[in-house]
Amino acid sequence: MTTASHLSRVLNLVPYLSARPGISIDTAAADLGISVSELRDDLTMLWMCGLPGYGPGDLIDIAFDDDTVTVTYDAGMTRPVRLLPDEALALVVALRMLADTPGLADRDAVRRTLDKVAAAAGDAATAAARVSVSTTVDDKSVDTYRRIVSQGKAVRLTYYSAGRDRTTERIVDPIRVVLADDHAYLHAWCRSAEDVRRFRLDRIDAHTVLDERATVPAHARDLTDAPGAIFASGALDLPTVVLRVNRSARWISEYYPCEDVTVEPDGRWTVSLRARDLDWAKRLVLGLGTEAEVVSPAGLRDAVLHDARRALAAYDESLR
Repeated sequence: MTTASHLSRVLNLVPYLSARPGISIDTAAADLGISVSELRDDLTMLWMCGLPGYGPGDLIDIAFDDDTVTVTYDAGMTRPVRLLPDEALALVVALRMLADTPGLADRDAVRRTLDKVAAAAGDAATAAARVSVSTTVDDKSVDTYRRIVSQGKAVRLTYYSAGRDRTTERIVDPIRVVLADDHAYLHAWCRSAEDVRRFRLDRIDAHTVLDERATVPAHARDLTDAPGAIFASGALDLPTVVLRVNRSARWISEYYPCEDVTVEPDGRWTVSLRARDLDWAKRLVLGLGTEAEVVSPAGLRDAVLHDARRALAAYDESLR
C-alpha cells in the first residue's frame, strides 16, 4: 500500500467510527476488509493525526480496548468541508472525468454530486467548464468485450505485447473486463500460458469469438476475485528484480506494485518488484539512468551494463 492510500484509509476511519461508537473491533475490521492487526495499527496511527499545534485538543482522540473502539474527539472532521477555489476546480474536473468513465456502476450518483459541488463552487465551476477532460478508455470496446464475456465462449485474440514488442495470437477464456489506471483490461485464462493474463483492450488488434465454450479453471476465478488482484495473479511466475534507487527514482515504488521497500542507511531505497520479463526491466533501469543500480538478478545487471557501454561507445563515435 502506498503512503497516500494508507493515510486515506486511516483518515476514513474517523467518520466510520464516529457513526458507530462502541463498535466491536472484529466487526469493524470485517466491514473495512482489513485484519484486526491492521486495524489496531491504524487506530494507533490516528492518535498522531489532527490539527496544527499537535497538542491536547488538536489531535484525534480515540478509546479502544481488546473488544471495542470509540472516537472521543474527531478534530473537526465532522465539520463541512470548505474548499479553496483551486480545490473546488480540481474536484469538479475530477467528477466530470469520473462521470464520463465507461463502465461506471452509478453514473447518476456522480452527476448529482457534480451538480451539488458545481453549485457550491461558484466561479471555480465556471472555470472548470473550460477545462477539457478525456479518458483513454474506449466505451465501445468496453461494451464489446463485456458482451463477449457474457456469451461464455472462448476467443482467439491477436494481441500486441508492449513489454515484448511483438504481436501474438492466442486462444483465451474470458473472465471479466476491469478498469484500472485509465485503461480497460480483459481478464482471461490464457491457454498458451496456462495462467490468468490481462489484455489491454487498446492493444487487442483483432478478436474472433469461437464456437466452443469458455472453460476457466476454478482457481483462476478465485485469483481474480481476491482483493487487489488486478495485477497480482500469475505474478509468482515472473522474475524478481531488486533495484537500489536514489531519491528522485523513489516514484517507482508508488507506480509499480512492489513486494518490498527497504530504506538504506545512506538514504537510498532498495526496491523489490516483479517484472514481466528482463527486457522490460532493462528498459526501466536504463531510463532511470544514474538514479538506479541493479542489485539482482546478475543477468539484468550484465544486460544493463552491456547496453550502457554500447550507447556510450556510439556517443563517443559520433563525436569523432
